[in-house]
Amino acid sequence: MILTNDSYTILISTKTWTERYYRDKAGWLKVSTRGRKFRATAEQVLNHVLPALAGIKPNVTIDVEH
Repeated sequence: MILTNDSYTILISTKTWTERYYRDKAGWLKVSTRGRKFRATAEQVLNHVLPALAGIKPNVTIDVEH
């Protein structure tokens, strides 16, 4: 089983929207709810993930797919 960063997809969602983050050869990529793609640094990904994990943002869930 491969356990590197590029083998996971992070899904941040509420009842009405879902954003996806994954890593490709060039770095992290964010796919918005409308399907637009944006480059992101590792720090930007953490800035979106950590508040949801800490419970600061209510009704936001995080799922990780392998």
